[in-house]
Amino acid sequence: MSSEARLPGQLLVLSAPSGAGKTTLAHRFVDSTPGARFSVSATTRALRGTERDGVDYHFLSPEVFAARVVAGEFAEWAEVHGQFYGTLRSTVEAVLRDGGVALFDIDVQGGGQILDRWPAQTVSVLVLPPSPQELERRLRGRSTESDEAVRARLAAAQREVALAAARYRYVIVNDRLEDALERLRAVSRADRAERSGCPDIRAGSIAENCLRSRADLSPWLA
Repeated sequence: MSSEARLPGQLLVLSAPSGAGKTTLAHRFVDSTPGARFSVSATTRALRGTERDGVDYHFLSPEVFAARVVAGEFAEWAEVHGQFYGTLRSTVEAVLRDGGVALFDIDVQGGGQILDRWPAQTVSVLVLPPSPQELERRLRGRSTESDEAVRARLAAAQREVALAAARYRYVIVNDRLEDALERLRAVSRADRAERSGCPDIRAGSIAENCLRSRADLSPWLA
């Protein structure tokens, strides 16, 4: 049995403002980390393009979603832009039972709910670009949104960071994808190794640097 297989299960929550590169980072993490997989969310929005039910999302009608909320089947859920999204409790329980890593690509509101329910097993990470100015440059570089939409996204980023500052443990600055991936893997590994009783010194050192990154969020909160 590998050392990875002996590590305890983990709920790895990633949140970020739009334009931070979180989704690319999340996919690279899952592809390169044994036992890691995406937490497949449920949603009431319509299926798009090549999406597949049960792979990209669990697509539910609003009525079924509401019934499952009442039945307590969701670990977290929220309304986003008029549609409902949530994580099924069975997904969380399976990962913790199997000793894997479930990666949650969700907003801070949902991440807070996961933290409330499984504080010992949850690692919360806020992903940010190097600066608010760089975020604006990335958003405008898309050339797909109006100036008004860009300003709205920047305001939303400020709110997201303010919420995360109160709850999230780590900050990873996504300045270069490979470096950000190394930091994310170290944060995940350090937590699992610590809880297994066999701390990983190298991973722990990198994770400590991510704690220091969290200490100065002032440029995002001005």
